[in-house]
Amino acid sequence: MRLWSGPVAAALFLIAALLPASHPREALARRPLAPPPTAPRRLSGRELQREVLALLGLPSGPRRPPPSPRKTRPHRPAPPPAAAPLFMLGLYRALARQDDADDSPAPSRTADGADTVMSFVNLVELDRGIFQKRPYWKEFRFDLTQIPTGETVMAAEFRIYKMKSYTCHVNQTLHISIYEVIQEHPNREPELMFLDLQEFLAGMDGWLTFDVTAASNHWLLNRKYNLGLRLYVETEDGESVDPGLGGLLGRHGPRSKQPFVVTFFQESENQVRLPRAAKQAKRRPKKTYSFPHSNRLPGLFDDVYVSEHSQVCRRHELNVKFQDFDWLDWVIAPQSYPAFYCDGECVFPLNSSMNATNHAIVQSLVHLMKPEAVPRACCAPTKLSAIFVLFYDSNNNVILKKKRNMVVKSCGCH
Repeated sequence: MRLWSGPVAAALFLIAALLPASHPREALARRPLAPPPTAPRRLSGRELQREVLALLGLPSGPRRPPPSPRKTRPHRPAPPPAAAPLFMLGLYRALARQDDADDSPAPSRTADGADTVMSFVNLVELDRGIFQKRPYWKEFRFDLTQIPTGETVMAAEFRIYKMKSYTCHVNQTLHISIYEVIQEHPNREPELMFLDLQEFLAGMDGWLTFDVTAASNHWLLNRKYNLGLRLYVETEDGESVDPGLGGLLGRHGPRSKQPFVVTFFQESENQVRLPRAAKQAKRRPKKTYSFPHSNRLPGLFDDVYVSEHSQVCRRHELNVKFQDFDWLDWVIAPQSYPAFYCDGECVFPLNSSMNATNHAIVQSLVHLMKPEAVPRACCAPTKLSAIFVLFYDSNNNVILKKKRNMVVKSCGCH
């Protein structure tokens, strides 16, 4: 005799008090024939693309210029990658490898918590250099008009590359300060707001990062406030240093070392995506069932079989390829991702491999006694994970988006 304990025993006791003394085979014979299900409407290729674009938070795919006609002149080598795409690709790889067992560096807490990361290249560069009066400075401007709607700024960083300075002593300390240009005046210096200050040795070589979150919020509030950033370099004695002679690279430096701004966004908690192609479902009246009381549960496990050709609830492979949407010209990574899906039967007894909830166990037992009243438990995802998509927008800005609940990690009966 098989003994039951835990949630199964509790479910048996509950059902014994609720269900009538009827045999499952008899209940199945009395089950009314359900009307044939309506076939779902097939989405066209264009509708399917719109659905996926809406899921990624894009109104439409970036309009890439048509390929130029072939010419007889020799093929020119592709230019080296720019700094912003290189940084974003490295960030994508760090985030995508978080679940892997490797020694890759962990991303920052800000990057890990962001839903969207956007990079903006430097568009305009002005400077007052060594041949002009002091103080020396360098200005940068960025176009932040293409920002995601319904998201708030978590942080913004200005990144600029500093080479080793040969005009200063390698151990000399330099103070590099960043200001937001608040208001410009024709005959005098503009109004500035201090943002961040860093100290580095003149012999240092590498990327510098400055916090410009306040300026980013100011620009997003009203684009007319976007008058750029101004950078100053001074010695410990307060002497002004030409930023170029201090080793700071601008637009005329190598493509892989040009300055840019990266902004981290987070979705609002109440933001919910509405499917574009879905129609409003008709409200159905709620059904209630009353079960006559009975104090016995005859034949609960009589003739309960699983079909030889059926499979229990489990995870199945499903690979989504962006090539099928003809998006490889603007989607940088990944080219595809494993989405997986859940399918299979949830039949009693539900073993541990089915990850069944207590409610699913009770529902399965009730279904055995009243199949016309209660359906079987459903096979559905029990754990989901996010994916990261790296792509170009219509302005050639590189965007990294985190989309939650896109990959099935495990399945179970619900």
